[in-house]
Amino acid sequence: MAVGILLVGGLGTRLKPLTNDSPKPMLPVAGLPVTEHQILAAKRAGIHTLVLATSYLAEVFIPYFGDGSKWGIKIRYAVEKEPLGTGGAIRHAAELLPGDEPIVIFNGDVLSRHSIAEQIEFHKANEADVTLHLIEVDDARAFGCVPTDSAGRVTAFLEKMENPVTNFINAGCYIFSPDVITEIPLGAVVSVERETFPALIAKNRSVFGYKEQAYWLDVGTPAALFKGSRDLVAAPFLAMPGARISENSDVSGGTAIGANSSIAAGVRIADCIIGDNVIIESGADLSQCFIAHGTHIAGDTHRSQRYLSRSSDLPISL
Repeated sequence: MAVGILLVGGLGTRLKPLTNDSPKPMLPVAGLPVTEHQILAAKRAGIHTLVLATSYLAEVFIPYFGDGSKWGIKIRYAVEKEPLGTGGAIRHAAELLPGDEPIVIFNGDVLSRHSIAEQIEFHKANEADVTLHLIEVDDARAFGCVPTDSAGRVTAFLEKMENPVTNFINAGCYIFSPDVITEIPLGAVVSVERETFPALIAKNRSVFGYKEQAYWLDVGTPAALFKGSRDLVAAPFLAMPGARISENSDVSGGTAIGANSSIAAGVRIADCIIGDNVIIESGADLSQCFIAHGTHIAGDTHRSQRYLSRSSDLPISL
């Protein structure tokens, strides 16, 4: 068994304008918020208690997720008055976790299908201080890289470079032994990537890399968010419970349609992310649009690569 911390406090600057009214982890992907996909993954891995480390628009999370009983997991909330960085957020959230079980840290804008349960077992078997999920990419220059020795110990945590020494990169899911987290100063702004990990490696602490080449995507940009949704839909479209779609409409391109939304006859929709309780009138033609919850789209609307909400009609770059 294990406990977890989900880092959902980021501003989502790269995702604007989609994050004008919603924190990035609550943006829908294949009909569910990114955070909900991660909670489901945590539950499958045997995590029984999860702390959401929130900051920006923190008030959105509690009404939706509550105490977690709907998902069979206990959810608690650690709200930062001021952003504390990844390390500071982890230290702050860990105050709400009981016992001495391994602590799994989730990055709030990553979709991953790797086996968290196997990563936990790898961490225990190596009696590691920290275990990082690593994946291999074709070109690590955009990510920085994480070399390991023959035993799997991390030997460096490197920034972006023109000639990476390895193509294995940090995939954003970490397992900490609890006593390591207590070494992070409480209430301080700390980055685990720039401070904690390099310091542990310099002290020859047992930092391991768990390598599993599973599906992984950073959904930190609009283009990536759309790709993640299409990947999970894996069909012409996906309709959530209560959605009503006329037989005379044309819905394609991996479109995701939120719960209780209504698509009228004569509507054409391709490669869109549509929120809950959306109404789209007959004759609308939408391509690569993000439509926020509760938006009403008139029948004469013809839009491509737009963010549409009850108060905004803004371009997005895909």
